[in-house]
Amino acid sequence: MKTMATSPYRSWVEISRSQIAANFHCIRKAVGPAVTVMPVVKADAYRHGAIEVSRTLVAEGAEWLAVSNVEEGVALRLAGIDARILVMADFLPVGRIAMLEHGLTPVLHGLEDLDELNALAASSGLRVKFHLKIDTGMYRLGTRADAVQIADAVWRCPHIELEGIMSHFASVSDFTIGQTDDQTDCFLTLVGQLSDLGIRPPLVHLASTGGIAWRPTRTWGNLVRPGHAIYGYYTPARGNAPPNRLTRVRPALSWKAAVLTTKEIPAGAKVGYGGQFTAPGPMRVAVLAVGYADGVPHRLSNRGRVIACGKYANILGAVSMDVTTIDVTHCPAIRPGDAVTLIGQEGEARIDAQEIARVAGTISYNVLCAISSRVKRVYV
Repeated sequence: MKTMATSPYRSWVEISRSQIAANFHCIRKAVGPAVTVMPVVKADAYRHGAIEVSRTLVAEGAEWLAVSNVEEGVALRLAGIDARILVMADFLPVGRIAMLEHGLTPVLHGLEDLDELNALAASSGLRVKFHLKIDTGMYRLGTRADAVQIADAVWRCPHIELEGIMSHFASVSDFTIGQTDDQTDCFLTLVGQLSDLGIRPPLVHLASTGGIAWRPTRTWGNLVRPGHAIYGYYTPARGNAPPNRLTRVRPALSWKAAVLTTKEIPAGAKVGYGGQFTAPGPMRVAVLAVGYADGVPHRLSNRGRVIACGKYANILGAVSMDVTTIDVTHCPAIRPGDAVTLIGQEGEARIDAQEIARVAGTISYNVLCAISSRVKRVYV
């Protein structure tokens, strides 16, 4: 079946609001009513468009959203998003005033940050809520302080309130190693020690998509932070994993590009930069209006595929900055202006970000986040 372009764009993604909503409700059902779901909309909602995705999620009942930095949070506020917004990886001096002015909730990663936030809150006449991240063995962001040190820091800062305590798993989908169990034990032990000292924040959270999908409920706390699953993905488990709780999530994004031109090439023709592909016989090729500047991984050169006329079509030669060449010998009717599918489904043919990642030697997060801003977003 041939798909005709219905958009004037060179390359565009179509994002399904209803699928975003369905994925959110799938996650809420998986964790149950006692656990709050905080969707992660950082990196422009994994390139699905943070503002539109956030509006959809808030309309479906999301009370919290998570971003990476202050700028992302401010953008949501200016767009009228009034949910609680957790800033997970940014307490740089340049953004602290804006964080308070826009009612964003910071995650602090060191005890010295408590003193800085306390002074800022005091000077602003505010009582500011914050979450504290614990480094339980990932050795990235988070404090390594013990319970007594944390309690002392909290007590000496009267203008701020410890609302949440959190950590992050390094290998949550990998059941061939015990790192996640070790991190969970470390975290829960610290939470218990803090409780004995009278420090009992109302929110406790560790799990992102992998934890929700695969891990026992002890890894959740009372809040979870799904990112990948909101957009329809999860990282496949390694080793002896239990049943996946998130098998019903589906990709919300499809990616299409227009055909710029078609041509017949003879046997022996070398296609693209470096002549990486040599035609074994007469072929018909199409040149697509999409390349690595749009986010097509260069490593798909001579290896990847798209869907044209409802069938798989191989990428020929090097992926260029602005164009990509494919084999359309099977589709003599395809013409300039027709659409092909890079991510999505036509009939029985289907390509998702996981497949592209496997071929390109990367991860599906990278495939989605690499879709550039010059690719038009269309919401359906």
